[in-house]
Amino acid sequence: MKYRPLDNFGDYTVGVPFLENSPNCVAQAISTRLKLWRDEWFVDTSDGTPYTQDVLGKRQQRTPEAAIKKRILGTPGVTAITAFSSQYDGDTRILRIEATVDTLYGPVSISETL
Repeated sequence: MKYRPLDNFGDYTVGVPFLENSPNCVAQAISTRLKLWRDEWFVDTSDGTPYTQDVLGKRQQRTPEAAIKKRILGTPGVTAITAFSSQYDGDTRILRIEATVDTLYGPVSISETL
């Protein structure tokens, strides 16, 4: 597994070593997967996290955490989620996701604000 690191603004960095076969590499993969909304990528509109379909808005008989966990578990290198929490603030429209994940390379914690 090999990823080009992102800077603080979420842009690819050039001239720095790649993230390879490490928990941080998997954490970046999770982060970029969580930031892609379903229907956003024109090449494959079925790919992405189903925020508008299953997570945000009225959720009758839905479990929004399940959709997010499924997206995390579908990330290459992830073996299990050992801790998970999500919190949505309807006033600010901010979703916070925190998780501890076991990977092929060791555990890693992720924290995303969307």
